[in-house]
Amino acid sequence: MNQQDQEVNLSYCWMRVSKAIQTLNTHPDFRVRNRAQQKIKRWNAFYTAVMEGKLTIGSRTPVTDTPAWVTLEVAHGGFATGRYLAETEIEEDELHLLANVPAEVVGATARERLNVWFLSDQGLAYLTSLITTRKYRIDLPEHGALLVVAWLFDNGLDEQALDVIIQLRPLMHRLRFYPYMEDAHRSRGSVVRLDSIQEVATRLQNIVVSKQIDKMHTTLNGWTPLYDRLVSLWLETVEGPPPHLQKGTIIGGWPASKWPAKWGERREKWLQDYRHACTVWAKTGRHHHHKSNFSRLLKALVQWQPDGKLLSGSVASIRLALANTVTKHGLPGSESREKLRQTQRQIGARATYAQLAHLLAERMLQFPKAGGLSSLDIITMKTTEEEQSRVPFGSEVPPHLIRKASRALEAPIAELVERGIISSAEVLAIVLPQITAQVSAIGIQDTALRDVYGGVYAAFRRRRSLLLLNLEHQVSIDELPWVKALDSLRTTSSGAEVLAIQTLEEAAQLAISGFPHTILPNPLIREFASLGKSARLNLPFVYEVAADIFMGTFSQNWLRAAKVASKFLHGTLYAKYYDLPSPDEFESGSLSECHQQWGQSTATGFAALCHHRSKEAIFSDTRSVARNGVVLEQSQILTTHNWALLIKEMGLRKTIQQQAPGLLDDIFTWFVRQYCQPINSPYRTKLQMVKNTAYAWRQAIFLLSFVTVEQQADKLYQLQRMVQESSSPYKQQVNRVIEGALWVSWGCRFDDQGQMENGRRLLGWSVGRHWVLDVEKDS
Repeated sequence: MNQQDQEVNLSYCWMRVSKAIQTLNTHPDFRVRNRAQQKIKRWNAFYTAVMEGKLTIGSRTPVTDTPAWVTLEVAHGGFATGRYLAETEIEEDELHLLANVPAEVVGATARERLNVWFLSDQGLAYLTSLITTRKYRIDLPEHGALLVVAWLFDNGLDEQALDVIIQLRPLMHRLRFYPYMEDAHRSRGSVVRLDSIQEVATRLQNIVVSKQIDKMHTTLNGWTPLYDRLVSLWLETVEGPPPHLQKGTIIGGWPASKWPAKWGERREKWLQDYRHACTVWAKTGRHHHHKSNFSRLLKALVQWQPDGKLLSGSVASIRLALANTVTKHGLPGSESREKLRQTQRQIGARATYAQLAHLLAERMLQFPKAGGLSSLDIITMKTTEEEQSRVPFGSEVPPHLIRKASRALEAPIAELVERGIISSAEVLAIVLPQITAQVSAIGIQDTALRDVYGGVYAAFRRRRSLLLLNLEHQVSIDELPWVKALDSLRTTSSGAEVLAIQTLEEAAQLAISGFPHTILPNPLIREFASLGKSARLNLPFVYEVAADIFMGTFSQNWLRAAKVASKFLHGTLYAKYYDLPSPDEFESGSLSECHQQWGQSTATGFAALCHHRSKEAIFSDTRSVARNGVVLEQSQILTTHNWALLIKEMGLRKTIQQQAPGLLDDIFTWFVRQYCQPINSPYRTKLQMVKNTAYAWRQAIFLLSFVTVEQQADKLYQLQRMVQESSSPYKQQVNRVIEGALWVSWGCRFDDQGQMENGRRLLGWSVGRHWVLDVEKDS
């Protein structure tokens, strides 16, 4: 990376630090501030490592003298900070183990002594017992290394075990190569969950009452009853009718005209209660404003003397306060005032969301903390008599808290998508490894070792991707020495391959039908690729590339994926709308040209095609990241960003044909909602809107290719009506997009600039101002 690129990345670093510092100094939520503080630490570590020459930005081994398999801390944007995640302060469970490690076990650090001890006969026996009983937890891939070593020794595979140890030894003084010693629940079969019971319960326990709600409860349950007693106390001293307002004039008797027996004692009792209330409740709400009726009556009560004398003006102030409250709410004990207070008491007696969240957490923690919930019904019933000491009896758990708890629900992926628990393709990518791990491990005959592998696999998938240049690929799980040692133990069978294909088919269908308006995120594509590998399918998956690190060319997979899309979509609306090259063009001529670059074959013909097609979206000579963006968008158009590949290879054509009308409705609803964004939104926000809607529109055109021409027109007319009935300020521009699709479906074509008389092709990226945002003129 040249000096200019490094300066750009350091500028990005300080931009992120500045943003985090602003959050740290201004955000009201302490949890958000804590996260901001951690971000600052990560970016400071990154900056320091770069300045000391310990980091190589863009490399798959960015940290000097560090193997690729080491799990690194990665900041936003894929920048490694230089810190090893498995290198932590000695933890409580390790201190307990250290107390029993013999003195003769050597090591420069406490962690090295533990790693070395685990390689002794006693330590290996301990690890073997953990494997057998499944009482271990793997948070990072490194935590499973010595478990694999112990299994290899226990099964007579000493040579493989020693090979692993040789590669681990240089880092044993720093990294934790052994698991946490606790019972970690493992999902079986096809059920998954987003989080464990412990993780969800902790978040529920951290919910606190908002200041506004706390103030309301304090007022209703504390100060208002005290205020009514204060009003009654002063009304006892009125001679004649109670003061009240009549057309803005106070009429009625005057306070302090008489002093009933033991009034002074009742006054003193009220003041005692008031002083106690001040120690229990905060002085909040309207009662404590210095001009409030409460404050006026309180001030006079404090000033009262046993001889019944009050300071000048106090009587008039008392009379005004009494007139105000009597006129507005009635006398204490009256029907109108009691009705109001009854309503307020009911409101004040309601359980707060924080109380219900804490109760929900308590219910969840009755089950194994590391596991999940088999059903939500067992924790979401109304509060019982046994629980009413903490929460009012019969209180219902609100839907938003049930949604939080549902993250621990164990169920098939399809059910979680249907329930809305898996709410995006990104979330689907988080849970899918729980299934993929089992599929990948199925070739391991020993069930206990299979669990170890599954734990390592799931932990590996949680690693954050690095920023890579020169078409380098992310580290694969097979590069972990302890995983590579298991290669000879993994067998393949037709049953395992069929299971991998079925899992990939189901996951692909869920991703496309569940979230048709968003492109497939990279973590999800990696899971698809892993399943494809387990199924022995050589599928050319392609990944989303960040525009700011695009190197101008593509790997061979992009050309292969484009060929699949061209054949699959030949003659369809998609092929016509985006002017896809024909299958014959891809098979011959310059499009198939390749070139050796950075030690691998690159698709130079495909890259040249993307560059040529991008001219349609270039409206200025500005040199910017957007120039990369318009090229990358063409690569996604030509490959359909894996949709054609998945639907063709997984045999989903008929399923998508059946689902297409409903999926189009989902996309169009989302599409119109995005374009209802206010015209005065920040420009960057509007640019993101155009990009996202262009991606959704591309997938809508794809789905329209699976319905008849008549259905295409019906759906597009339906979208036109939705746009016209909306509050979108972009109606004219969106209508041109729809008209373009209509005319293409009827046989017309866009010109070289992506335009026709009544329509225009929608692309997300542009160099120069995007035409969709020119709402004041007909672009």
